Amino acid sequence: MSFGKMNTFVDLIEKVTTKDSEGFSTEIDNIVASIRAYREGRHGNEKWANRATFSEATDLFRFRSIPGVTVTTAMHISCEYGRFEITSVEDVKGRGMYIEVLAKEVKPSG
Repeated sequence: MSFGKMNTFVDLIEKVTTKDSEGFSTEIDNIVASIRAYREGRHGNEKWANRATFSEATDLFRFRSIPGVTVTTAMHISCEYGRFEITSVEDVKGRGMYIEVLAKEVKPSG
């Protein structure tokens, strides 16, 4: 993956629950990393057709692995295109160089 294709700035976000002095819990967003990523929206090519049978993902993100950071499905991705809930995380070719994330767009209700 060339550096030129990674042209989307994304934030990896995890939710952290904190309790105040009175015992009430609040959820806040903690930005784990701000990185550049390759983003591919869902469209009609063969790869997405094969994924469509078992995945509800709307976007694919690919970025370099970050030392000391483990990307999980409990995290979210935020970028200029919106906020995405991670549904799948995979190490590309098992080399530990790139992470491929399938994500579903989060649409606010209301």
